[in-house]
Amino acid sequence: MAKQTYQKPKGTADLLPGESQKWHYVEETARILFADYQYNEVRTPIFENFEVFSRTSGDTSDVVTKEMYDFHDKGDRHIALRPEGTAGVVRAFVENKLFGPENAKPYKMFYIGPMFRYERPQAGRMRQFHQIGVEALGSDSPAVDAETIAMVVDFFQTLGISNLKVTVNSLGDQESRQNYRQALIDFLRPHFDELSHDSQVRLEQNPLRVLDSKDDKDQEIVAGAPSILDYLTEPAQAHWDKVKTFLDALGIEYEVDATTVRGLDYYNHTIFEVMTQSPALGKGWTTIAGGGRYNGLVAELGGPEMAGVGFGIGLERLMLLLEDSQAALPTALPVDVYVANQGAGTDVVALQLVQAIRAFGYSADRDYLDRKLKAQFKSADRENARYIVTIGERELASQSANLKNLTTGKEISVKLTELYTNLPEYIEEENIEEEAK
Repeated sequence: MAKQTYQKPKGTADLLPGESQKWHYVEETARILFADYQYNEVRTPIFENFEVFSRTSGDTSDVVTKEMYDFHDKGDRHIALRPEGTAGVVRAFVENKLFGPENAKPYKMFYIGPMFRYERPQAGRMRQFHQIGVEALGSDSPAVDAETIAMVVDFFQTLGISNLKVTVNSLGDQESRQNYRQALIDFLRPHFDELSHDSQVRLEQNPLRVLDSKDDKDQEIVAGAPSILDYLTEPAQAHWDKVKTFLDALGIEYEVDATTVRGLDYYNHTIFEVMTQSPALGKGWTTIAGGGRYNGLVAELGGPEMAGVGFGIGLERLMLLLEDSQAALPTALPVDVYVANQGAGTDVVALQLVQAIRAFGYSADRDYLDRKLKAQFKSADRENARYIVTIGERELASQSANLKNLTTGKEISVKLTELYTNLPEYIEEENIEEEAK
C-alpha cells in the first residue's frame, strides 16, 4: 500500500529556514523604523466576528462578497479569518477604550501577520498572505496623512528600493462623496450594458467601486468619468491642499491620480498607493503599498467619531521585489564556534563546551551523528564557522582543546577551564596572534 503524502493547501507557502531570515530582517527593519515614528506593535486575533469585516469593508466589496474565509463555529457564531488588518486593529482600539484622553493622539500602532483571502493564487498573491500595516487614530490633521506617506517611502528606501512612484487622491468628506456619487451614476448609466456584471451590480449600490474594476472594458469606460476632485467641499479641498503642501515640504515626489479609489469602502479624504516597476511583479507599475484616511471606521465599530489613517504592505510581493532587485538580504547566520570531538569521553565535554560558549552569548554547534573529524570539519565550513574547537582523547587527558581561527588559520592549545571561564579573551584576533608567537 502506497504511503499517503500530504501537500500544503493551494495558495499557501512554506517559509523555510534560509528564507525566514530574510523575512525576519524585513520585519525587524519595519519595527525599528516605525519606532522612530512612535508606532508600537499590536497583535490582534487571526479570526474575528464576521460583522467586524462586513461592516467596515462594505457589503459590496470583493473582500466580503467573494474572498472572505468565513464559517460558523461549534457555537454557531459567524466567524471570519481576517482578510486585512485595519478592521481588527480598530476593533481592539475601541474595545480596549484606547480612545480615552489619557492616551496621546494620534494613537499609533503597527501590525505584522497573516491575512486570508480566497482568490486566484499568482506571483506575490496568496490565499494566506502576510501584511505589514500601520494605523494612526485620533487626529484629523493632514500632517498625519503626509507623515504616513513619508514613513512608507522611508521604509522602502531603507530596504534599498529606489524606483518608487507615489500616487495620491482625495475621496473628500461624506458630502463630497455623495455629490460625486450621483455624478458618477449619471455618467455610467448610459454605459450600463457595456459594463461587466460586477460593475452593473455595483452601479447603484456603490458606484465608486466601478472605478476600481480590473475589467479592461470597464477601465476604458471609466477613463472618461468625471473626477472626484471637482466635487470636493470647501473643507475637503482645504484638507487636500494641505496634504499636498506637506508632501512638497518633505520632498516627497508624487502624482495626483483621480482614478485611485482603493478596494475597501471605509476610505475617505486622502488615499495613496506606492508603486514600482519590476519584472518579478509583472509588466508596468505595480502597487506595493496602499492606504489612506478612514474617518468613520472607529464610530462604525462602536467607538466615538474619530479619525484614522494608515497603510498596508503585502510581504510576499515585497520579498519578490527585494529578491529581483538583489537587495542586501541576510542568509543563514554563521556559527561563532563549532566544537568537533572524537574518542571515548569527549562527547560529554563537547556538550558542556557548546553550552558554555552559548552562555557567553556566542552561537555554537557540534556533531550529533558520531562522525569522523574530517566530516565534522566539513560541517564547520558549511556553517561558515568563525572558530573551531577540537578535542580528542589526547586533549581530554590533558584537559585542553585546540582552538583555531578559521579565517586566519591561527591555532592554539587552551586549557578547558580557560574556555569555560574566559572564552571571549581567546576568540579575539589579537589574543590568538599573541599566543601563537
